[in-house]
Amino acid sequence: MLKTKMKRPGIAINSRRCMACYACFMACKDEHCGWDTALSKAQPEMGQYWMNIVEWERGDNERHIKTATVPTPCSHCADPACVKAAKNGAAYKRPDGIVIIDPEKAVGQKQIADACPIKAVYWNAELNLPQKCTLCAELLDDPDYPGFEPRCVEACPNQALVFGDLDDPNSAVSKLIAENKVTPPEGLSEEKGNVVHLNIPSAFLAGTVAYPQELEEVCIGAKVTITCKETGETFTTETNWAGDYEFEDLPKGKTWTVDICFDGFKPVRYEGERTDSDHYVGITYLEKA
Repeated sequence: MLKTKMKRPGIAINSRRCMACYACFMACKDEHCGWDTALSKAQPEMGQYWMNIVEWERGDNERHIKTATVPTPCSHCADPACVKAAKNGAAYKRPDGIVIIDPEKAVGQKQIADACPIKAVYWNAELNLPQKCTLCAELLDDPDYPGFEPRCVEACPNQALVFGDLDDPNSAVSKLIAENKVTPPEGLSEEKGNVVHLNIPSAFLAGTVAYPQELEEVCIGAKVTITCKETGETFTTETNWAGDYEFEDLPKGKTWTVDICFDGFKPVRYEGERTDSDHYVGITYLEKA
């Protein structure tokens, strides 16, 4: 058992704070590549990413582009698909919630890797073995280990990864989760495992407002309101110093009406703007009322 005596040790991953430095990725490789541990065979240097850094470019127009970064290890699910797929106890969930794949019993059981909904279990063709993150339980169980966190958490310089007891409401990790938006990776739905993702971006709706085109000047402080056709929800903001507006973390697959107002100018409305993905409405040039 964990020397820290936590009931449910876990990691909160705050994507909003991740700066894609790959320190967690390298710490994981440093710990698990090149030698076996009590709970796993060595991680191959290539082809497996027990701490995978998922990155993508956001936006459908070069005028408004952002990036997203989501550190993604095994989620140590509450109801693990890998455990269900395993035979003869080859994958199991410990009383503290950490999910382990037995490196001896799991030989030949490729269905364990195939079962993972977020592809965080990897197939080692050379060893004929499924492998994944152990939450560094082999270290945390070791009374001689001088640390008290998984290596990825120790390495993070920006507190994007926070470790602690998920069953203790007063722990730093529980407080962080309570103060932020829980956003399970796609494929996990409402899964509540020992790894909790926070603030994974969904979709943004953005645009730019300018004075009449011949003035070549952006409009600061224009009021922009969006209304969801399906739910009736409305959100309001104002254009910034660059004339830009943005609504972040909108639900995907919705249709929006965009209303733009500014004193002394005709109001503008756009119908049917979609958030199937991140979307830039374009530049709106105002006309005098």
